[in-house]
Amino acid sequence: MAVLQSVVTKQPPRGAASPIDKRSGQGTNFFLVQSGSKRGACRSQGRISVVGETKRKPAKPVAKKSAAAKPEATAAAPQPDAGPKKVTQISCSRGLSAFMADNKFSFGFTSYQSGRLYLVGRLPQGKVSFHERHFMRAMGVAATPQRLYLAGQFQVWRLEDVMGGRVADGFDRNYVPRNAQTTGDLDVHELGVEKSGRVIFVNTRFSCLSTFSLTHSFKPLWKPPFISRLAPEDRCHLNGLAMDDGEPRYVTAVCKSDVITGWRDRRAEGGCIMDVRNDRMVTEKLSMPHSPRLHNGKLWVLDSGRGRLARVDPDTGATETVTFLPGFARGLAFHGHFAFVGLSLPRDGSFSGLELDAELAKRDGEPWCGVQIVDTRSGDIVQWIRLTGEVRELFDVFVLPGVRCPKATGLLDGTIQNEISIEDWSPADKRAPAPAPEVLAAAGA
Repeated sequence: MAVLQSVVTKQPPRGAASPIDKRSGQGTNFFLVQSGSKRGACRSQGRISVVGETKRKPAKPVAKKSAAAKPEATAAAPQPDAGPKKVTQISCSRGLSAFMADNKFSFGFTSYQSGRLYLVGRLPQGKVSFHERHFMRAMGVAATPQRLYLAGQFQVWRLEDVMGGRVADGFDRNYVPRNAQTTGDLDVHELGVEKSGRVIFVNTRFSCLSTFSLTHSFKPLWKPPFISRLAPEDRCHLNGLAMDDGEPRYVTAVCKSDVITGWRDRRAEGGCIMDVRNDRMVTEKLSMPHSPRLHNGKLWVLDSGRGRLARVDPDTGATETVTFLPGFARGLAFHGHFAFVGLSLPRDGSFSGLELDAELAKRDGEPWCGVQIVDTRSGDIVQWIRLTGEVRELFDVFVLPGVRCPKATGLLDGTIQNEISIEDWSPADKRAPAPAPEVLAAAGA
């Protein structure tokens, strides 16, 4: 088993400034090498701490900025060190590196609780790379090998790969922030991208699907039929979105409530899946469902309050359990016949009021925070990543097919100023020169 430690700072309450460790550009970079076998070694860049060390170099204090200095509007202001940082330990299954190589992919996940985007890949020497960047309240991701859309606390980010097929220091992708759409705090959960390129997002605070607006915070596109009007009340906790051939198809909600935060009283079995095309209720009686997905012609969902990865018959609404998951499941992606599931710990020590609590007790198990990779043919967990310590909750998981080892550039990285690329300039883009005066005169103009 490979193990990685990272120093992380605690995410402040929503609306407060987020701490930033300037030594690593933005947030704290991961990396480590510590494993019982070379095959399972994990590595990242930046500060290194080895499991088993009794001493750790103290963090250098971060100087306060002068009163006149103002941070960028999109970046959190650096804070002085307030004593020892808490530690998050990351471990991964021994075969994860070989598994990524054999199946030709890398992947990533987000933690909204700590505000992190994690990218997991495989370096040329076979070590697993964990690369991390800070985005406030990092939530849903719509990913392709070229582009990432990432929902944050009050913005939706677009990150573009600038490597163009090159490989540098073992990394074959470098995702650089190119655009941030400021929406305000809509509690954006999952994202999708239509064939036209239009971004669709789950606007949880206003209980609807939305897209960007040039002049406003958002443009509503669809709301559940039981929601009487758009209000910033998170009535049903609309949270998940399944895209079908570039179009929004299915959504999940924790309940059908039409009162402010009504979903909190319906967590046990109020959950449902709806068909966006015709407002049809596909299935009900789920427990806090998340992350609906269409894959290989089948509808999948996380029945989070029961710890289930399930298949759903969209015609009858019947559900079939694929496997039990030891944590609050949120974030689902596929690669071939493998499902990637994000798991989170309970916020108050137990999953009170949910079947998941009893299911864990029945199995004499402890809840996980991490990512488990499931063989959907058998329900077996074939590979995993586990986080213990400060990071306790994940939100989304995504796969990057054909990518070996990705990284991202942070907003406060010194290198971001030099991440300059030029779009192809075709003859059609060039403006034709204006005719000379004598030519115009000869033409009688």
